[in-house]
Amino acid sequence: MSDETMDETMSDAKTGGGESTVTVIVAAAANLGIAVAKAVAGLISGSSAMLSEAAHSVADTVTELLLLTALRRSEKPADEEHPLGYGPERYIWAMLASVATFVGGAVFSVYDGIHTLAAGEELGNPLVSYLVLAVAFLLEGYSLRTGLRQVRGEAARLRAPVGHYFRHTPDTAVKAVVMEDSAALAGLLLAAGGLLGGQLTGSGVWDGIASILIGLLLVYVAWVLGRSNAQLLIGRPVPQQMRAGIREELLSVPHIIEVLELTTLIQGPAEILIAAKVDFRDASTAEQIEWACEEAEEQLRERYPSIRRVYLDPTPGLRQRLRGPGTGTGSV
Repeated sequence: MSDETMDETMSDAKTGGGESTVTVIVAAAANLGIAVAKAVAGLISGSSAMLSEAAHSVADTVTELLLLTALRRSEKPADEEHPLGYGPERYIWAMLASVATFVGGAVFSVYDGIHTLAAGEELGNPLVSYLVLAVAFLLEGYSLRTGLRQVRGEAARLRAPVGHYFRHTPDTAVKAVVMEDSAALAGLLLAAGGLLGGQLTGSGVWDGIASILIGLLLVYVAWVLGRSNAQLLIGRPVPQQMRAGIREELLSVPHIIEVLELTTLIQGPAEILIAAKVDFRDASTAEQIEWACEEAEEQLRERYPSIRRVYLDPTPGLRQRLRGPGTGTGSV
């Protein structure tokens, strides 16, 4: 898979905030109801795996609330206090969401599983738990279907493989929903396995093992999401193929003869900042340089709609620097 597909993904990134918001709301509503049902079933059956699943759903609900906050705040327009806008705030809240997944779900699940293995547990009637797991599976499946539909739609529109788009998309909100719902379905199967093992053997060991595995699964999800958001917070550039395209557009503008330095920064799913040091023809006038800068910005935004800000710094090239100041033929 070349960078060209990722280039298309970033260049035409119009991932609707509205669509991502709907995806997150559906997931939050499903997880809130499921968390209550799992907690009740866990208390009735005495299953640590069910209680771990309840903690898992609570953590997912908190995560979705944080993601909603991220979506809302990142859409605020730039102002005097934040001249570059609020786009990166999306990744701060998304990072907190991954921490909530780790602390609220993973830590509790592993602790509860170890406690069950060490102290044992009295198993109650698992029927209620099985019913809750079945209903939860349907609800989580519907939520996952909503997230996957958005991912597939965006990937199809950009003519990119679904897996490649999902790994590299800067829309970490929908990525979090898909990963957490996938983990939730896997966790439900583990919880059902723990219940069944305890029912067949009369031992709570299976339930404790299931709880620990659920916790480890959540550790993995939290790590992947945390790493994705950390990369974007630190400052992730656009793909190499897109950087080459940006250089190509800049060099196609009259009066620009060299791109000395190019800096790109992803500030949001559809928000890219470009800064470049460019060398102009020695004979270019100040008016021609001003025109060239405006033309370059217009061409870049036409080719890559995600580019929101373009800063060009007229800088003398190596030959002009070697000649020294005042030896050029231009008026600038």
